[in-house]
Amino acid sequence: MITVDDVISIAREALYTIIITGAPCLLVSLIIGLLVSVFQTVTSIQEQTLTFVPKILGIFLAIMILGHWMLDMMVNFMTNLWSNMSMYVG
Repeated sequence: MITVDDVISIAREALYTIIITGAPCLLVSLIIGLLVSVFQTVTSIQEQTLTFVPKILGIFLAIMILGHWMLDMMVNFMTNLWSNMSMYVG
């Protein structure tokens, strides 16, 4: 039988997996946004749409490089969840 502690444990592991899996793309986006912002400040270019293309390319590159690891993290979470399902269903 599933208890409140089991639900909290599953939710905690799910949130941890989401944060760890999403962190590389968010960090790449943050760094590229900061670099473009510094470039805009130095050159006095105030174009709001200038950050979109570099961010999209950077996130695409991050997914190409780290996609296997990200997918592996998600698959491991789901495999653990489904393999322990017999403990939760009474």
